Amino acid sequence: MKRDSRLSSVLHALLHMAEQEGPMTSEALGQCLGTNPVVVRRTMGLLREAGLVRAARGHAGGWQIAADLETVSLRRLHAALGEPAIFAIGNRHETPDCLVEQSVNAALEGAFAEAEALLLARFADVTLADLARDFARRHAQRRAAQE
Repeated sequence: MKRDSRLSSVLHALLHMAEQEGPMTSEALGQCLGTNPVVVRRTMGLLREAGLVRAARGHAGGWQIAADLETVSLRRLHAALGEPAIFAIGNRHETPDCLVEQSVNAALEGAFAEAEALLLARFADVTLADLARDFARRHAQRRAAQE
């Protein structure tokens, strides 16, 4: 089953951008993410509309984070990406005539709604700053282990 990895990709890109002094080009971000710069530009355009990144044009231009990392939650990024579906599974038929299938749909929809609400609430509690701190901790541990 194909999963929607846009949120993961955006988090990856933004953390790389947070580590940079200046802007990162779509080409450089494409290399980090293993994707085409056109895909990066399309995604960054969504983030720009949400006020999360800005584009610097011209020589030495590229994308930069425009918001404080402490204010950028996973929930805010999920919304900026158009709120992609959390779950890839669903009902066999949305409006079945069969009463058994209606019962199945009701049970699944209730469980999915509860799980999605819980996950989105957790997304609201995790920020880019939290992820950046975790990355810094992991990086320091790796350096210490290598020395």
